[in-house]
Amino acid sequence: MNLEADFNKEETRVADAILMGEPMALFHADEEGALEDVSRFTRSLAGAEVNVGIGLRRLGHEVTYITKLGMDPFGKYIFRALEREGIGREFITFDKERQSGLVMKSRVNSGDPVLEYYRKNSAATYLTPADVEHVDFNGVRVVHMTGILPAISESACAAAYRLVQKAKLEGVYISFDPNLRPQLWHSQNVMVRTLNDLASHANMVLPGLEEGRILTGRSDPDGIADFYQEMGVRTVIIKMGGQGAYACKGEERHMVPGYPLERVVDTVGAGDGFAAGVLSGRLEGLHFIDSVRRGNAIGAMQVTVAGDNEGLPTRERLDAFLARFRR
Repeated sequence: MNLEADFNKEETRVADAILMGEPMALFHADEEGALEDVSRFTRSLAGAEVNVGIGLRRLGHEVTYITKLGMDPFGKYIFRALEREGIGREFITFDKERQSGLVMKSRVNSGDPVLEYYRKNSAATYLTPADVEHVDFNGVRVVHMTGILPAISESACAAAYRLVQKAKLEGVYISFDPNLRPQLWHSQNVMVRTLNDLASHANMVLPGLEEGRILTGRSDPDGIADFYQEMGVRTVIIKMGGQGAYACKGEERHMVPGYPLERVVDTVGAGDGFAAGVLSGRLEGLHFIDSVRRGNAIGAMQVTVAGDNEGLPTRERLDAFLARFRR
């Protein structure tokens, strides 16, 4: 496999959305039990930002991804997996000296799985503002970012700021999901300060309820929404799990109910599915509340299957899910 030749053949195309982050090879346990006791794993693709990209692509939107991969077997796998999902790879660069990130995930019957990350000094941690300078925003309507990218290294954090700066200059809509990873930060104070600063540049912020409490020091959805709107963020959507989402846009405030499920299999990726739903709704001109309803629906679909993005639906599957609840 000549990865560099494949890269050189990659064609630039107009994207609806640009995402930047660290995609990883995921090894998901085939059986329940502690990771050290499991003998068989299934490989797939993981990463919060790439999950959002997959969700948007399956609904028919053009997506381009910015990252840095190792020139190793897992980097080759990730590169090919992004191609299979139809995600643009023209802004991917390769590092021959560093490895791609990996994550291992336990299989559970209920609750949250155990995740073990192997990303220290990975290729993506060496992303820099220079990796953003050549990005063409022509035709781009949305930039989506999570709080994971600025957490993985100082240079990646600088790259995140540069992406936001360029997007604002180009008038591109910026969506920000804090997606807290406290273990990646030097301290909680640094995490809170950095992520709230990035959030202040966004048009839309998508914290979970507990994330919002940590980041704002406020205990209820109204208080969390007030905090970000006082910063100048127009749209704040607070994810509340099975309850749904508390959605604020300007003066509008609504509690948008979730979808009742008989069984939750795996909660990983639900927030990414939610973001894909909301962003796809915006790209398609849906009413704000209808976009949030779609986000709730895709989040619910994702938690019914094992895997980080296997539940993210095509247009047909999404329509069938919504039709079932309308009936």
